[in-house]
Amino acid sequence: MTHRLRRILMTVDAVGGVWRYAVDLANELAETGIETVLAVLGPPPSDAQRAEVAALRRVTLVDTGEPLDWLTDDAVAVRHAAATVAALATRHRADLIHVNQPALAAGLTGDLPVVAVAHGCVSTWWEAARPGTTLDPAFAWHRALVAEGLRRAACVVAPSESYARTVARHYGLSTQPIAVHNGRHPALVMPAPMRHIAFTAGRLWDEVKRTPLLDAAAGRLAAPLYAAGATRAPHGASVPVEHLRLLGELTPDGIAAMLAAQPVFVSAASFEPFGLAVLEAAQAGCPLILSDIDTFRELWDGAALFVAGDDPAAWADAIADVMGNDTKRARLADAARERGAHFTVSATAKAMRALYADAVAAGASPVDTKERVAA
Repeated sequence: MTHRLRRILMTVDAVGGVWRYAVDLANELAETGIETVLAVLGPPPSDAQRAEVAALRRVTLVDTGEPLDWLTDDAVAVRHAAATVAALATRHRADLIHVNQPALAAGLTGDLPVVAVAHGCVSTWWEAARPGTTLDPAFAWHRALVAEGLRRAACVVAPSESYARTVARHYGLSTQPIAVHNGRHPALVMPAPMRHIAFTAGRLWDEVKRTPLLDAAAGRLAAPLYAAGATRAPHGASVPVEHLRLLGELTPDGIAAMLAAQPVFVSAASFEPFGLAVLEAAQAGCPLILSDIDTFRELWDGAALFVAGDDPAAWADAIADVMGNDTKRARLADAARERGAHFTVSATAKAMRALYADAVAAGASPVDTKERVAA
């Protein structure tokens, strides 16, 4: 008899893009009758985030009080968090556990199948942020825990083919993670009068966002380059800013209002497993100027202008050229909008439902680790 998937336990954090991914996915799953329990790890959600989930049907938000794997100091805390997640799954009678932090899968116990989605990790981040340097030994435990979690999951997913390849190479996987692109619903905002400005959004404090590069480029521009996002991390890291016009952390409505003016959207990220902010900008009809990295090439080749390297002058010249050339700007905007229309939440949910069904049908036993990971 086929077991019908009724309820899943999905981990989430309120710090970055995983929140948007998980809430959108849970809402879409609800349309097909699947209930989702969102188990929050790390800093608590804001009042606005709580209100957003409270308005959804078949979605329940639970504060675990447990830390995020990359905001703690050792494997003990992560394994304790995994035990809490497993207990919640049992209490809520979940049919499957979806973890958005593969390290958690290493500590999960019980009979439920586990789907792990790799949105990023310390070790692959380190490789991009500090090329040519070995991982700090202080994070060796995290790399080991992620490797164990990838072995133990019944199914491993990545948000792009590019990052799937990175994960497989980095952790010696003999089977590459399955690529399921992220998606977004375009914001329902009336277009505002076009403004000749540039805009970026994200965790500005994160080294791989290369905020200092954009700050230096902004100093060379006659028009303003606005930046939305936090400049200080939950663990205390921060980035100094001199030329960017800081907007702070905007609500989804605030981001939508900025994008409605169709600014030139810029991302200089050196590491990006997908890039939801870029997708939101594309769906709003913003011309895209992106760093020349594999993920962005996979998703946006032919629909964006790419800038290689870390020369502020090259970035400033590219931004100024698009802002000052209405024909090029319109062409890039149309191309971005057309490409962005392909990345929908419904497509993401459809793909994930199929993977969930396969995992449940296969039973609780994880795949043979010898087949998952090369010795």
